[in-house]
This record gives sequence, structure tokens and C-alpha cells, in this order.
Amino acid sequence: MSQVSNVIEHDVFTLYRGSTPLLVSMPHVGTLIPAYLQARYTPRALQLEDTDWHLEAVYDFVRDSGASLIVPRYSRYVIDLNRPSENTPMYAGANNTELCPTCFFTGEPLYREGQAPDEAEIAKRVATYWNPYHATLAAELQRLHQAHGHAVLFDAHSIHSELPWLFEGRLPDLNLGTVNGSSAAPALRDALAQVLASQTAYTQVVDGRFKGGHITRHFGRPAEGLHAVQLEMCWKCYMAEQPPYVLDEARAERVRPLLKKLLHSLMEWTPQ
Repeated sequence: MSQVSNVIEHDVFTLYRGSTPLLVSMPHVGTLIPAYLQARYTPRALQLEDTDWHLEAVYDFVRDSGASLIVPRYSRYVIDLNRPSENTPMYAGANNTELCPTCFFTGEPLYREGQAPDEAEIAKRVATYWNPYHATLAAELQRLHQAHGHAVLFDAHSIHSELPWLFEGRLPDLNLGTVNGSSAAPALRDALAQVLASQTAYTQVVDGRFKGGHITRHFGRPAEGLHAVQLEMCWKCYMAEQPPYVLDEARAERVRPLLKKLLHSLMEWTPQ
């Protein structure tokens, strides 16, 4: 791991350290699969279709805003940084992908027959990829809390708007999750909900199908001055939903002002 100024380069991630109470995490933007693993995946898996494509580009304003930003390098197909390390399901009664996913969001297998990781390999991946990312999340939130008296985590995600294996119908464009109000102060949740409700260009919901994954659930502890929210944004807001998943800069430019308002609200909010 190396550090240059406020940039920390790790084998698993890059952390840009900011000066506001806000930390932005993008746990599913990584696109690397280690060479020693590649032959075990199906050819389709190596196309990485379930990546949160182009989020760094869509949120290109974050680093200049004063917020901290952490960006992983490795694909969610290697390990899902937004799942608990003990691999318990996020959404009871629904299809879920695992800590080390074995299937696509459409349900088909990611690995060639007999090549999925066993428990020993999963534990090794946790140690190599998951633990450093989460340790850094915790340390950065602690630093921000010490500096500002509170800290806010924004977990940024994106997804295809229609995935029958995971949910029925079409998702709203913007899906804000606060684990039914438990991961952030009510006033902060209300402020973000008001930002979403103040516009009509995008459909939106608060604590709908996606209420927040492990990162939001684990780090959102309002009683301790740590607040966490997740935003799941449909791909169609900023990119093509079919291969090769090209960024549509015109659409991205239209949604950025709303994203900026959300993050500005997170940075400016203070506990009462």
C-alpha cells in the first residue's frame, strides 16, 4: 500500500481522502478478475455484465466536492464487498447472490462445472479482498467522525432496471435505502427523500426493494454518529442497458445535478 498526499493506493482499492463528513463507497465498480481464476469462469462471466458500470464517471464530481471516495479494483464476481463475510442472505424470501457469487443476476452459473470456490477459498478471498476494504471503510469513517463529530457514508450502486430473477417488474429509477430508517437519522433520511421527491424526471422510492446492503446495515449506526445510506440507480438513467453497456454522456449529464444535490445534502447536514 502506498500513500501520496491524500490518495491511498492499495492492491484492492484506491482511497481518496476528503475534508467533509462524507465518504462515498462504490463497492461494485471493480472489473478485475485475477489471472489465476479466469479459466474457471464461463466465457460469459468474463464479460462482467453485473458490474455497476461507469459509476466513477457519473459521479466524477465527488473528488472535487471534498468528500472521501473509495473505489475497489476487483469484480464482484471475485467477492461481493456488499455482503457480510459470513455470507448470510441480505433479503429473506428472495433470490440473493452470495459473498462469492456463483450465478449471474439472471440465475445462470458463473463458473464452469465443478469450479465454484469452496469454503476454504472463500475464506482466503475474504482475507485478501474483503477485509482490507472494510477495514479502510471503518478507519476512514472513524477519521471523519473525529474531525466533524459525525460521519456519513453514501454507498453508490447501479443495476439493470429489469431482472426477473431478483425482483418483479421494473425498478424505480432511483432507489434510496436506509434499512427502513435504521441506518441514518430520520432528519437525514427525510432531507434526502425531499430531494428525490422535488423532481419529476426520475421515478424514485425510499426503502423499497433495495433497502441497503451489508455496508449500509453494518456502518449505519446513528446513535454513534455514523449514518449510512445506499442509492441503487437504474442503468437507464445514464447508460445503455444492453451490451456493450456504453455510457450515454447526455443522460449522465442530466442525472448529475440530482446526484450532486443528494451528496450536497449529505455533506451539509449536521445532527441536531
